[in-house]
Amino acid sequence: MRVAIVGASGAVGQELLKVLAERHFPITSLRLFGSKRSAGSKYSFLGKDIVVEELQHGNQFKDIDIAFVSAGASVSEQYADDITRFGAIMIDNSRAFRMDENVPLVVPEVNPQDALNTPKNIIANPNCTTIQMVVALNALKSLGQIQKVHVATYQAASGAGAQAMQELINQYKEALEGKEVHYEKFAHQLAFNMIPHIDSFLDNDYTREEMKMHFETRKIMHSDIMVSATCVRVPSLRAHSESIWVEFDRPVSAENAKEAFKKADDCILVDNPKNNEYPMPLFVSGKDEVYIGRVRQDITNPNGITFWCVGDQIRKGAALNAVQIAEFYLTFQAQPKLRESVIGLEFPK
Repeated sequence: MRVAIVGASGAVGQELLKVLAERHFPITSLRLFGSKRSAGSKYSFLGKDIVVEELQHGNQFKDIDIAFVSAGASVSEQYADDITRFGAIMIDNSRAFRMDENVPLVVPEVNPQDALNTPKNIIANPNCTTIQMVVALNALKSLGQIQKVHVATYQAASGAGAQAMQELINQYKEALEGKEVHYEKFAHQLAFNMIPHIDSFLDNDYTREEMKMHFETRKIMHSDIMVSATCVRVPSLRAHSESIWVEFDRPVSAENAKEAFKKADDCILVDNPKNNEYPMPLFVSGKDEVYIGRVRQDITNPNGITFWCVGDQIRKGAALNAVQIAEFYLTFQAQPKLRESVIGLEFPK
């Protein structure tokens, strides 16, 4: 496949290069695009240096089959027509098209079939916090109908990009040296602090990040599930954590929930609190799976389960999920009969 990455210099763009190489994605040519500032930079891919081209309007994507786009919503909106005009599939990592009814919002473990309906030649990658949560919820769906979810997120600096990660490191140095602490990527100093504010506040006093989790979960899971989130930025570098409360339409035991997580290929259960064994971002960074622990019965609700969930935001929360979408799409495009059988299936709402 002829592949392009837009936003190649960013944290997700760099991770895309790693994931594509690790998973032996079938690439015949690779082009990298970025801003005027990053144009001319070189990045190595499978032993070959590739120069970043400046993203411009025109015919740059004429010979591209798949474009991974991770340069922000404004860039995605501005260049979507240029990217898709000649038939390329745009897998977009921004919020620009996630709630567009003509753009599928896909997590391959949950709703892969949605990737086969692309009237705009665009497939949206969900928000990082939504991705790891729905992977976990999907493992539990056989236990009963999920009606409500309450979630508190503990999101690493990586969620705001590579520059934010460096800013956190700099803040720790400044604070420990007794210097004035500078911040630009966050609303306040993050080092030695937590900030209950990610993205902008809306009229209902939820943030845009929190409402993304509500609306995106419903679209991905084809459900009227209610999600109430509080999203917090914490002073860790990489991998997001979530504390999740799930309410079913029937009683569900913690043991049944643990068994469901064990059976899910995309989840790893680490749940031995007596020996201090539970998922933590320090050890989940760089991993592909969603890690689950602290699974227990909600003592306030016989129909409730609560658990702790950790995932690498740059990998499964962004780059890996995008590549998995592309892998699924290519597999079924290459096998029309298989594609027809999947499209004809009835999937639960």
